[in-house]
Amino acid sequence: MMTLSTAEQQRSLHQTEALLGIARRLLWWLPPEEGLAQRALFIAQVMTLGTWDDVEIVRDALGEPALRSTLKEPPPGVFDLPSWHYWHRRFGLEPAPSLPKRRLP
Repeated sequence: MMTLSTAEQQRSLHQTEALLGIARRLLWWLPPEEGLAQRALFIAQVMTLGTWDDVEIVRDALGEPALRSTLKEPPPGVFDLPSWHYWHRRFGLEPAPSLPKRRLP
């Protein structure tokens, strides 16, 4: 079993606290822990409404593949058109497909 050093534990705790703070601010209608549990929604909100610092914190904690994955299977209704096109260009995934749409029953 691998154990984390004290520095790694502190970094992990700091990242978790930072992620909870971002979730609290950007997913205000959910408890922060629940917002983090809905990973694609959380990441999409950060990519659309977060500050650059928020994006960097999430990228550092979850990895760039998590952001790319969110673009491939985004939750509908979260991304706005400028953010959608920015992130596709940023990751070299052009042309960007149409924005995902919510399906109404």
